[in-house]
Amino acid sequence: MDTPLDHEVFSKNLETTFRISIDDTNSIDAELSNVTELQLSPGQERFSVVFRGPKEPLLGQGTYSFRHEQMGQFVLFIVPMRQDDDGTSYEAVFNRLRKGD
Repeated sequence: MDTPLDHEVFSKNLETTFRISIDDTNSIDAELSNVTELQLSPGQERFSVVFRGPKEPLLGQGTYSFRHEQMGQFVLFIVPMRQDDDGTSYEAVFNRLRKGD
C-alpha cells in the first residue's frame, strides 16, 4: 500500500475509479461514490466508504484487492449494500483506534 487508508485520503479521491480484483484474471472498475463524515470519539475514528460498480458480476461480502492510480494497491473488506438496474453499491467500514490517543 502506497498511501494510508484514512478519511482525508479517501475524501480527496471521491468520484475516481478503483480496480477491484475478483481473482487472478478478472476485475471490475468501481467509482468511489461516497465517504461518510468522520466521527471521532476518545481513542476512536469511524467512517465508511461506498463504491459503485456494475450490476454484474455481483461481488459477495469479502476481502478484495483494490488498485488506484493515486492510492496504489491495498486490500479492503467490502459488503454489497444495494443493487439496482444501474449497478451495485459496496461499503467498507473503518472503525479503529486513533494513533496517539
